[in-house]
Amino acid sequence: MKRHVVVTGLGVISPVGTGKDVFWANLCAGKSGVSRLTRFNVDDYPTRVGAEVRDFEPLDFIDKKDLRRMDRFGQFAVAAARMALADASLDTGTIDAERAGVSIGSGIGGIITIEEQIKVLNEKGPRRVSPFFVPMLIANMASGYVSMEFGLKGPNTTLVTACASGTHSLGEAFRTIQRGDADVMVAGGSEAAFTPVAFAGFCAMRAMSTRNDEPERASRPFDRDRDGFVMGEGAGVLVLESLEHAKRRGARIYAEICGYGLSGDAYHVTAPDPDGSGARRCMAMALQDAGVAPASLDYINAHGTSTDLNDRTETAAIKAVFGEHAYRLAISSTKSMTGHLLGAAGGVEAIATVLCLAVGIIPPTVNYENPDPECDLDYVPNQARTREVLMAMSNSFGFGGTNASLAFRKYAAVC
Repeated sequence: MKRHVVVTGLGVISPVGTGKDVFWANLCAGKSGVSRLTRFNVDDYPTRVGAEVRDFEPLDFIDKKDLRRMDRFGQFAVAAARMALADASLDTGTIDAERAGVSIGSGIGGIITIEEQIKVLNEKGPRRVSPFFVPMLIANMASGYVSMEFGLKGPNTTLVTACASGTHSLGEAFRTIQRGDADVMVAGGSEAAFTPVAFAGFCAMRAMSTRNDEPERASRPFDRDRDGFVMGEGAGVLVLESLEHAKRRGARIYAEICGYGLSGDAYHVTAPDPDGSGARRCMAMALQDAGVAPASLDYINAHGTSTDLNDRTETAAIKAVFGEHAYRLAISSTKSMTGHLLGAAGGVEAIATVLCLAVGIIPPTVNYENPDPECDLDYVPNQARTREVLMAMSNSFGFGGTNASLAFRKYAAVC
């Protein structure tokens, strides 16, 4: 028999705030975290805006001696995990460490370290390259650092599926608990990829917004005047537990995670299949896994990247899955405020979805001003909406045609 899996802790580092309370307050207020990029000189780049994390002090979360061995994405992962465990009131020293694991994804990993160490190699020679270079760059160190920091000896995995990494990592953590291989999983996504080369690469794809004069209005999912995504950084980590484990220790429960779907487009390196079939199958699978009818869903936290093709494709997929009920769904893209956090997006957006269920407020899609005839659903434009939400979904789709959807249910003590 499959076990119920619940969410008991939330930790977030984002362009709109560090910590779930600041993050949630700013989302509900429609506050944008997008501004002119300051990490490096962007004068010669066609895109000059980004969603940077500005209020993160790593020493608040990590010992100074460990920082030099961690890329920024690893620092984000440890910090978000520490916040999530504290929020869950979970002392990892009091649980069975071999039944507690980690599943934190990253789409790009330690690219900051790669660029820094290439510079060291070129300027100072091979003997000056850091002995921590390889451990700092590999994506699985997000999970590795967290497991070591908190003594978690259960399943330890990392999924690298581009912009779906965080959602896939949560989904696999959900299944790990569901089938009885762990009682607790610390799961989500982390990304820190603001480097000159990475940013230039996205610019070369012509995938990012060039609305440089109005940074806060650059990310505008589903709006007719959208012109590309806005790159961001951050981490979102959740504590998942079996219902029995959470009840036994008297944990506060935010929501139940009840369904997981995943699919592949087999279509293109970067573009989604225009017919939306991959996203459609993914969402349908999550609903089937949860054992619920499409008409039971109240809210979707959309992938909603603000690119022309993604937003049209996701809208078409939602219509295909939900039929007429699609027009009754509340749908929003919090990327309109946070930017696109790449491999961390799924973790951060899962936190937004869980808080929506727990609090009864749906965050808006900001900058939705000119409706696109091909994107004609209810995107909760510009203002948060107070409404009870019983069932919700979070979508993530990535380069390579990789898709993931998670279904969440409002927690009821009788479940």
